[in-house]
Amino acid sequence: MRQNPLGTRRGFGGLRIWVLVLFAIYGGYYWISNRSTDALTGESVVIDKNISPEDETALGLQAYQEILTQEPALPPDSQTARQVREVAQRLIAVIPEVEDALAAEHQMQAPHVERAFDWAVNVLQSDQVNAFCLPGGKIAVYTGLIPVAENADAMAVVLGHEISHALLRHGAQRMTEQKLAQIGQMAGAASGMDQQQMQAVMAVYGYGRALPYARKQETQADEMGLMLAAAACYDPHSAIPLWQRMEAASGGSSQPEFASTHPNPGTRIQNLQALMPKAMEYRARFCKASGTTPAAR
Repeated sequence: MRQNPLGTRRGFGGLRIWVLVLFAIYGGYYWISNRSTDALTGESVVIDKNISPEDETALGLQAYQEILTQEPALPPDSQTARQVREVAQRLIAVIPEVEDALAAEHQMQAPHVERAFDWAVNVLQSDQVNAFCLPGGKIAVYTGLIPVAENADAMAVVLGHEISHALLRHGAQRMTEQKLAQIGQMAGAASGMDQQQMQAVMAVYGYGRALPYARKQETQADEMGLMLAAAACYDPHSAIPLWQRMEAASGGSSQPEFASTHPNPGTRIQNLQALMPKAMEYRARFCKASGTTPAAR
């Protein structure tokens, strides 16, 4: 009589362990089989092979259309819209050579996902101090950012950063990370973890993996964006006062860096200052002070 309950517990505990082992094997296989080296950063990335750049573009277009129905865009011929579009056009024009140069640093060839982009630029009427570039080249700048940016050089740094997110396929990387997190949640649920245990595990994952990963993407976009701005003949040094103004605009109320998806302004400024010699090299190498490309509308 005593052995049956004890045996049941032992069997159930063993089953839990095997469930976790099987999910760990699957998660490891998924991670390894979708791992590659990013030519533009030289770092290992994990992008689900089932997520193609075309899939990202379709999702980006859908999101962009939804945003434009909710946020009024300035007339394309307004002075502000024209000025922002000119900055974006100059950045777009130097993407191919900047990508080739970055990839060459790692003895690799650039993927040039931008060749399939259908660029579009809009300025949205909103107090948000923000901008974005969705996969596929759909760019938006909120009017709340313009007084904080103050000038074209700083706007180029912001747009270079946002464009870099799309070029580096950070959206696909985030979707892949979400799938890995879902695999972990499924493993926890199948193994019998209660809600409190699941929350504790996900908190560890968030602080230990998800948030540092997001901050790393921001740092990558900062670096590539600075190179784009410099190559397009903008002054990369404008990035420093820009982030000082961004910090002031936030009222200094940002959360601690370890709990944020973004580096704090102090860390960001320090990283950007260290990149200035490289940015000035890119400016000397690629700045032709030429006209803009008609690629963005």
